[in-house]
Amino acid sequence: MKAAIVLGAGMVGVSTAIHLQQRGWSVVLVDRKEPGRETSHGNAGIIQSEAFRPYPMSHDWRELAKIAIGRTNDLHYRISAVPFHLGPLLCYWWHSFPKRHVRATAAYAQIIGRAVREHEAFIRDSEVGNLIRRDGFRILYREQRALEAAAAAAETLHEVYGVKFSVISSSALKQAEPALSGGGVGGLHWLEPWTVFDPAALVSAYANLLTRLGGHIVRGDAQSLLGNGRGGWSVVSDEGRIEAGAAVVALGPWSPDLLKRFGYRFPMVRKRGYYRHYAGGSQLDLPLYDAANGYVLAPMSKGTRITTGAELAALGNKPDLTQLAYAERAARRLIDLGWPVEPEPGFGTRPCMPDMLPVVGAAQRHPGLWMHFGHGHQGFTLGPTTGRLIAELMNNEWPMVDPFPYRPERYSGG
Repeated sequence: MKAAIVLGAGMVGVSTAIHLQQRGWSVVLVDRKEPGRETSHGNAGIIQSEAFRPYPMSHDWRELAKIAIGRTNDLHYRISAVPFHLGPLLCYWWHSFPKRHVRATAAYAQIIGRAVREHEAFIRDSEVGNLIRRDGFRILYREQRALEAAAAAAETLHEVYGVKFSVISSSALKQAEPALSGGGVGGLHWLEPWTVFDPAALVSAYANLLTRLGGHIVRGDAQSLLGNGRGGWSVVSDEGRIEAGAAVVALGPWSPDLLKRFGYRFPMVRKRGYYRHYAGGSQLDLPLYDAANGYVLAPMSKGTRITTGAELAALGNKPDLTQLAYAERAARRLIDLGWPVEPEPGFGTRPCMPDMLPVVGAAQRHPGLWMHFGHGHQGFTLGPTTGRLIAELMNNEWPMVDPFPYRPERYSGG
């Protein structure tokens, strides 16, 4: 029987482990924490079937100037972290030019288009349909020009990919969400994405599915990963040293640091996002993105969750609550938010590759070592899909999509 160690128990790692176990592999999933307790826990809980275009970096000097002087809540940065991000950001900017972004979109669409289908199979087998709604999410706009631009972009996605949406007036938005104090100038309703009341619970349910299939979950330190020189791999866990013929690095933003030990270097833009729950106030029907203020309000089992935009911070930096404080002030003008549930906010780090595509494939110089990370803002959405892709590659199956755009060696250090 083939055996694999999967490092990282977020949505990406858990999904990889399930797909391998379903193919007859013996799988051990290794993490320092319980499944789904890092970035997979603190997101907006949206399986974004509409997100066919990866997020490019703006080339509009006016938008860049707003970021530079701190006039937008979508992106916040610390001066001390700029040197840490500068190289990957320049590469990201280069890949965001229209010609390159079109190529990235073509590859991205292949996996986004399969996201709901792959989640559906896991949800059915995990029997957790009660965590899911299939009614989409909404975006509120405060300027007519912004709404018209968003509607035009949505119409293009509809024409190319068949994505379903509706443009809603201010009064219709207010009618759909009576808790809102106002509906701006109107909004968009993406009709097909799925939303999750408890993202961590969904990952935990998938992890339970893995154990029912025969997989094993242990606590361990990924930094203890060693190759035996014969194509085999081992890692130290609470249950002792574990050995297998293959190892999958699915550690999200921590993946490049581990892989440096083996001579692989990947540029990555690490975007931190903050979240907090609020109870005792009004509850929305569906998640709502406040486009002008760069945050999402999402109804969760613990209350209303605010999730922020992106902060450029070095790994290990202390929390900076600037974006969350801004978002909370804006949200309180929009709904009766209530009061914080947790004593302190949480945060997660989104692992964004400069070309906006995840890394999925085999290490070139180390037999049995596989890489699966870099999903940016969409690890929660894409985990089951790219988890299937890497399992197919490892199992020598015909892959469901062309794996070439996601290959690790597209980066010179990979």
